[in-house]
Amino acid sequence: MNASNTAEQVHESDWLDHAIRAGLVAYGVVHLLVAWLAIQLALGEKEDQASNSGALHYLSQQPLGGFLVWAVAIGMFLLVLWRLLEFAFGYRDESDDAKRWRKRATSLGKAVIYGAIGWSAVQTATGSGGGKGGTDSTTAKLMQLPAGPWIVGAVGLAIMGYGGSLVYRGWTEKFREHLDAQGQSGQDGSAYVMAGKVGYIAKGIAIALVGGLFVYAALTHDAQKSGGLDQALQKVLEVPFGQVLLIAIGLGIGCYGVFCFARAKHLSR
Repeated sequence: MNASNTAEQVHESDWLDHAIRAGLVAYGVVHLLVAWLAIQLALGEKEDQASNSGALHYLSQQPLGGFLVWAVAIGMFLLVLWRLLEFAFGYRDESDDAKRWRKRATSLGKAVIYGAIGWSAVQTATGSGGGKGGTDSTTAKLMQLPAGPWIVGAVGLAIMGYGGSLVYRGWTEKFREHLDAQGQSGQDGSAYVMAGKVGYIAKGIAIALVGGLFVYAALTHDAQKSGGLDQALQKVLEVPFGQVLLIAIGLGIGCYGVFCFARAKHLSR
């Protein structure tokens, strides 16, 4: 009981606000690096994968790179703490039980995403990362299960659904709720909102492309057709005006990173 009360007090504390801000800055840095790598990919100057793991590897090679990667890892785990506390104690003012638990489940899902980035950062910092991502091998294992292609297809549709939800949040500007009143007013506020709108839509499109690869792998029964963000962005280059589209997506993901900084400064939760 005491532990539960302490955790609830932490959830409502100013200390957690500072932790969330630090985590959002780290999250923004990761997105800016992914954006940079995506633009490099579009220009044919690719050095690392245009993905979270590629961004962390690129960061590790910069001056003070080891320190910076550890900082990102800590920031991500602070966001995990926030989302887990939100899952346990958040949204109590929501009168609809189904909606409250849906929001809590979303918080838990975000904790998993932040945790995956944080763990990838730890692996990069300690040199224990495995080089290429294991998306293909994971998909191949799923394919071998009973109804494996259906499972892979369902995963792909879920990823596409998440991407679509980000596009929807961007288009309708529902993300405004993450900014306080000052963060939405004046010229600065207009710039923050525009960055969020472009960023959410671009990130949603990129994630939906990843989901599309999983669905394609399920339909063709070929695990190698699946892939992560880097492979999805490479597919963009194969369509007409692909280079221009990929640069636009990269700039959009960069806008999402900028919005993370704005959210850290004008946090509303």
